[in-house]
Amino acid sequence: MTQKSHITTSIKDFAYSLGFDLVGISPPNTYPDNEHYNEWLQKGFAGEMSYLKRNAFKKDDPNHVLPNIKSVITCALNYNTDKPYSTEANNNEKGWVARYAWGEDYHNVLGGMLEKLRAYIDTLFENEINTKAYVDTGPVLEKVHAKNSGVGWIGKNTCLINQEIGSWLFLGEVLTDVELEYDSQVADRCGSCTKCIDACPTDAITEPYVLDSRKCISYLTIELKGAIPDDLRDGMENNIFGCDICQDVCPWNKRAPITELLNFNAVDNFFNPDLKKLLQLDKEGFRELFKNSPIKRSKRRGFLRNVLVAAANSGEKSLVSAINDLLYDEEPLVRTHAVWALWKIEGERSLSKLNGLYDTESDEMVVKELENIFKTQER
Repeated sequence: MTQKSHITTSIKDFAYSLGFDLVGISPPNTYPDNEHYNEWLQKGFAGEMSYLKRNAFKKDDPNHVLPNIKSVITCALNYNTDKPYSTEANNNEKGWVARYAWGEDYHNVLGGMLEKLRAYIDTLFENEINTKAYVDTGPVLEKVHAKNSGVGWIGKNTCLINQEIGSWLFLGEVLTDVELEYDSQVADRCGSCTKCIDACPTDAITEPYVLDSRKCISYLTIELKGAIPDDLRDGMENNIFGCDICQDVCPWNKRAPITELLNFNAVDNFFNPDLKKLLQLDKEGFRELFKNSPIKRSKRRGFLRNVLVAAANSGEKSLVSAINDLLYDEEPLVRTHAVWALWKIEGERSLSKLNGLYDTESDEMVVKELENIFKTQER
């Protein structure tokens, strides 16, 4: 065994000992997928995620991230749990949270594991080497390197899929200026299947392997900061943070193993939460409930916006009282969606209550929403 082989094996063995489920190594090349990514950006499919454009040049050439980089070590961690899929939920009074956000924030879990791996790599060499570790926050095309290191293939829903584990995978990378042995790609096994495309309620997968983020429920509930576009609200169904539908229907997830890490288990079974309780969250309640959760990223105003859309889609009159209270919320974004939610559930009956409730100058967003509602009602 050559020294390169020995070091590569040692690194992989240590990564597995830390708890990673998959490890692969790729060269820091510019791949055809890089060009596809840039085309995707140019088409505007990134929506408001401007940070993706800012770092595009670094993703094209990882030398901008780590000079003289020789290897990208991709590590994947399974987060599948024994709880049901969103496609199996049927209680109108409950919302749905994407599986990745059920437990502890994955940035913290993977970040700690990757830091241990990075530190271990440093100990293997007498001379100084350079390494950097990233979890979803660095200018690295994670799925491209995962694909080219044999960790999986990029599916038609644009998620990374592994034949044995499925697509419930968190990805992280260690970049190094040490040349290691590289792994090979695996075959794309999506075949003629289009279940993910057919199942998307907002038609966000515009064609195989192409996702228009602006229509994606995950984008709408997490990345979008303003009002949810009118024509996409119904399609959001009861999803209040992220969306798993395209993964829930994927055949490769039918036999996906359950993670052994307790970190990703649903805290207090918070995966299918009661909408009425969520509608009653004040600022302090939101901070306390989600202090260790990825959900805190949406902030209370964004989260309640999502919950109000789910409440409207439920059609449940039992939620009207809680929606009424939010008509007077301090956040214009919340008031706007409360107006729409009340109208969706009560119809014309709600208009007399809403008409004249808001001042045109101080409630511009809410008044605009009301104007759209009245126009729709007239039609």
